[in-house]
Amino acid sequence: MSRSVHVPAGIFDSRPYGFAQVAIVPTPFGNAVHVSGQVAWDTDQNIVGAGDIGRQLEKSLENLAGALQSVGAKLDQVGALRLYIKQSHMHEGKVISGALKAMFGDKPPCSTWIGVACLADDEFLVEVEPSPVFLARDAHLDRESETHRAAD
Repeated sequence: MSRSVHVPAGIFDSRPYGFAQVAIVPTPFGNAVHVSGQVAWDTDQNIVGAGDIGRQLEKSLENLAGALQSVGAKLDQVGALRLYIKQSHMHEGKVISGALKAMFGDKPPCSTWIGVACLADDEFLVEVEPSPVFLARDAHLDRESETHRAAD
């Protein structure tokens, strides 16, 4: 069994940059779904919420939800999030917390906030990286993954 790559609708195709948005790794216990760190880009790689960390975090979480949904998973299955926050915006904890609460309500995942000097694009203020999500083996998902792998 090997890793397969999934290209979710609504999120830019990152394969030309050398990485996948979603990778599915079969295990003896089911499929481990890995999602790349998500940022506030739309499908056409336009920044959403320039200068607004709250809006960027919302868009990053929307992208994460879309990536997970594309393989049959949900945000409430994410156990932990790493938030890479541009150091210049670490002081905006209330805005960051507000965006997390708006998305997760009273059942948030664990999280670690990591201050960084910069991210992949100067306009990015935050990047969200989830822990892997584990799904029961699904024959439909396995066939779809094979199709994506064969097409690449």
